[in-house]
Amino acid sequence: MAKQITVLIADDNFHMRESLRILLSPLENMTIAGEATNGEEAILLAAELQPDIILMDINMSPVNGFEATRKILKQFPAIKIIGLSLHSEPAYCRNLMRLGARGYVTKSSPYEEIIIAIREVAAGGTHVDKGVPGCT
Repeated sequence: MAKQITVLIADDNFHMRESLRILLSPLENMTIAGEATNGEEAILLAAELQPDIILMDINMSPVNGFEATRKILKQFPAIKIIGLSLHSEPAYCRNLMRLGARGYVTKSSPYEEIIIAIREVAAGGTHVDKGVPGCT
């Protein structure tokens, strides 16, 4: 049996969190550890829940996904972060990857892409959506 992957969803959009929860919850070996509505909550829940993966929206306030990623990985380098954004511009992806994120997908990515990203990153790899050219 494959190792259980725990996922924290960090996104300020309720419908996006709900969609991701509906998508991921029924999958074998994947568990939603929690949900954060902003970067501050993501930092607190990362410390409390120690998830394997955080799906991190980058446009949140008062603490955005870049700052939350930086703070989380400074304290908990074993947590793997996958950026989740409306932006397909490579600069957003490159900035997040420089901070230590292991993946980047857009909110317009097919859901299968998000599942593949989670599994690849959980296995120790990296994953960048093919719709974000020039990120790596």
